[in-house]
Parts: sequence; C-alpha cells; structure tokens
Amino acid sequence: MGARSQRRCLPGPIPNPEVKPFCVSPITVVRESTGKEVTVPLSFHLGFLDPQGRLRPDLLRRPAFFAFYGILKHHVLELAQEGQDESMPIDTVDIFGSDQAGIHLASVGNVLFHPPELPEPTVQILETCLELELHPITIGGSSLVGALVCGNSRGIAVADIANESDIDQLTAYGDVVVMEGGVNTAGNLLVVNEQGAVASPSIPHEGLEILAEVLAVDVVSTTVAGQDVVGSLAVANDQGVLLHPDVTPDEAMLIEEVLGVPPMVGTVSFGSPYVGAGVCASNKGAISGTQTTGPELNRIEDALGFL
Repeated sequence: MGARSQRRCLPGPIPNPEVKPFCVSPITVVRESTGKEVTVPLSFHLGFLDPQGRLRPDLLRRPAFFAFYGILKHHVLELAQEGQDESMPIDTVDIFGSDQAGIHLASVGNVLFHPPELPEPTVQILETCLELELHPITIGGSSLVGALVCGNSRGIAVADIANESDIDQLTAYGDVVVMEGGVNTAGNLLVVNEQGAVASPSIPHEGLEILAEVLAVDVVSTTVAGQDVVGSLAVANDQGVLLHPDVTPDEAMLIEEVLGVPPMVGTVSFGSPYVGAGVCASNKGAISGTQTTGPELNRIEDALGFL
C-alpha cells in the first residue's frame, strides 16, 4: 500500500436508474424451459457415482434435476498429479447464504474487498482461487461490497453511502471517486479492467470524464442487453469478458474495443443471465455461487481466459 490518494466526487443528483431486484438480492433467474427432458445431468454430486466413477444405474433414466436435488454441501474435487499442488482457477462458494458472489465481492487491481466476518473456510477459498490480497470492509455498513465498489489498480469508484473510514481504507489502494446522487451503486453501473471501462448510460457525461481521469482508462457508455445496470450484466478481467446472453452485436463490439478483451456470453447460478452479480473474477481465478452448474463454470473459465 502506498500513500493516500485523492478523493473525487461525481455530480448529482440525477434521476435514479431502473433498479433490478436481482442486483441487490440473491434471487435466481432461470431461463424459460424448452420442455425437453434431459437424461444426463449437467454436473454430478459425488454421491451419484459408483466406485468406477460412472453414474449409478438407478439414476440413468431420471431427469437431470433429480441429480441436483438435496445438494447442501460445497465439494471440491482435486485433480492433481502425484507430487503437484495446483489450485483450481474457479471455485464455488456462497456468501452469507447467497449465491450472488459478484454482489458481495469486489476484485480491484491486486486486492479483493470482501465483507468482514466471513467463515474461515470461505476466506481460504477466496485467497486460494483469486490469489489477491484480501481486505475486509463494509461500505456504509453494507456487506454488498461488490455492488457498491468497482475499479482497477489505479482508481476506485464507490457509492456515496461510504463513510470517511471506508474512503480512508480505499484511498490506500488508489484514487477514489465518490458516486453521488442517483448513480451511486458503482459495482452495478461499471465494468472495469486495466485497459478500459464500460459505464451505464445513467452516468452523466461529466461523470464519465471524472471516471476516465481517476481510473486512467478510456470509458464508454453503453447498455448490455438493452439494460443500464451493466455491472450486473457483465464480468471482466484482463483476459476476457463474460456477458448477458442477450447482448447485441453492437454492444459486444463496443465492449470488446474498450476493454481490449474478447467477449463471450453465458449464464450463472443455474440459468441466471446476470453474470456480473453472480461472479467475482481476478486474472488468476473466479468465484461463483454453489448453484452454478458444470457447463456454466466451464464457460466462465473459457470466457475469462483460464482454459
């Protein structure tokens, strides 16, 4: 940590952007059913395999959702050759009972801001997977750190509910801009990496100029899938960006240009398209909720450059 950095403020007030309930609560949005019965599960609970690693015969003809029913514990299957200790680039964990990891965790440069009082096993998973310095913090007393903080190694944007103590802690990691008025949920309204930033159209032009100065990157204003809460609809690192499945080609091209990374689309938490709310990522790994399926985890790995 270096010397204290400067604090800046975005102008306000302006009209509140549309607030989506899934941006602030762990509601899972499931995409519409195709009506087809799937006989092969998307992932396997360890108890559903026989000693040879095959699906038990009594489960072969059951629909996939039976294989997920009753999974209560977090399992990590370690696949490492003898003599090697290699951490997985992606893992799953719930934060205070919520599978919306991106709402509670903020990966900013080389530090992970997270709520205090997380259980020690959860802290170990975050540290091992993301390989970042961990800094416990609340923003104005709220544990929804990921929804209220966003930034990179040079600057940080934070909601105006942050108190002086919160801002003092943040300024140890870079310049800080306080987002005031109706556009104060920085984590919901920004997608940032070391190359660029995507901002919600709800942020006024003069605010974009301040953000560009503090973050020291180009900033563009656009929607994702036609919605303003871009931080809930995308998750990025310096290797890739995962977007809401309904992102338009024009939106995807603009995002790719400003962030300097290839875009992909996907879902999280068993079908939710709000990947920014459900995933927290660094350049080394990513964290998602325990409801995220195997194919979804594979897509996250691919999109963020871990494969």
